[in-house]
Amino acid sequence: MQSFAYTYVGVMIMVQSITELVAVGEALSNPVRVKVLRMLCEKEWYVYEMAKELGISRQLLYLHLKKLEKAGLVESELRLEPGDPRAKKYYRAKRFRIVLDNDVIKRLGEV
Repeated sequence: MQSFAYTYVGVMIMVQSITELVAVGEALSNPVRVKVLRMLCEKEWYVYEMAKELGISRQLLYLHLKKLEKAGLVESELRLEPGDPRAKKYYRAKRFRIVLDNDVIKRLGEV
């Protein structure tokens, strides 16, 4: 059953339930998350740098990033850098395409 779909890195993911559609909708329903996603579409960011650029706390940024990750729009990677004993978490946007119309909504499953 084809329904709401978005693509990343050449792989088609089908969102076939109302629950999955709501997760993507919630991820895009906040202006800060849309700004974060726009920034991540331009380049990958280290959380500390991104929080500073946005003027928000890292804790708040992590909450926004968690919603975007849950919706499959962004991904993260922990990295160890030479001379730094701590791992740093970097985020980047996944490639995606969102298609939504009346027919897609009619075909969505309940769960």
